[in-house]
Amino acid sequence: MCPEPYYIQGEKENMRQLININSGWSFLKDTKEIPATLPTDWEVVNVPHTWNNIDGMDGGSDYFRGTCNYAKVIKKADLPVADCYYLEINGAASSADVYVNGKAMAHHDGGFSTWRVNITEELTEETLIVVAVDNAANDKVYPQVADFTFYGGMYRDVNIIAVAESHFDLDYYGGKGFVITPRMVNDTDAIVRMQAYVANKKENQSVHFVIKDAEGNVVAETAKAEKANDAKGLAENIALIDLEQDIKNVHRWHGRKDPYLYTAVAELVEDGTVVDTVEARFGCRTYEIDPQNGFILNGEEYPLRGVSRHQ
Repeated sequence: MCPEPYYIQGEKENMRQLININSGWSFLKDTKEIPATLPTDWEVVNVPHTWNNIDGMDGGSDYFRGTCNYAKVIKKADLPVADCYYLEINGAASSADVYVNGKAMAHHDGGFSTWRVNITEELTEETLIVVAVDNAANDKVYPQVADFTFYGGMYRDVNIIAVAESHFDLDYYGGKGFVITPRMVNDTDAIVRMQAYVANKKENQSVHFVIKDAEGNVVAETAKAEKANDAKGLAENIALIDLEQDIKNVHRWHGRKDPYLYTAVAELVEDGTVVDTVEARFGCRTYEIDPQNGFILNGEEYPLRGVSRHQ
């Protein structure tokens, strides 16, 4: 649960807001020091950032692998009014720890995934955030050995997410709190299962689902979904809204030939006011793997090439 909301000047704002904080991080290489105040003698960098931009590209195979720290002060007055605040890190390679005003808040292994930390209770007028990032070899992050540099750093966006007390869940492994599962039911129509996970849902709140085509036209809509499923394994404060919606005359996703995507939108509505919203893109298709004919997409043979990319 979130604590009582902290208000700055102005009325309470309910809608989710994302504040990018990529710029102006203080950075120190090869240190495990967690400062109590913002250091004035550290290098100032902007995210995306890596400390291996030079030694990781010179071919010497002796690039630095260890712990480096990023520090930044967040001013409460610069944030929108909200009940809850999350720090969102979209990529920190390869392991990282978050400290807020000197307090250890979270540890994350894996440099390729989004993760979040609820920092609501620790926010003060000026909050010091330190992210200790480590690209040293360990037995929790794979691959262990590869033909590329294991670049260290915060190399994707870093944000603050401000939300109301009731919101689409932000705590489950960096997900959206919104899961889309489409399936074809015949040659022309599809059924889309939409599952919205709502944190701290209230009795007077419902979820409004909309599906839009690639041009933004509404092709399916559920005005009011109120019933929360009693799903197993959910946290006590999480409600699951789960339903299926038809799409008539569906436009199929067909790989590179026709990468057509729909957009599903979920709105959390309280007494006629939208308090949170999330969206996700998806495609509708059928597929199968045939031992004689290979990969079959939408009833057609579709060749797969054994190529990829890594960063």
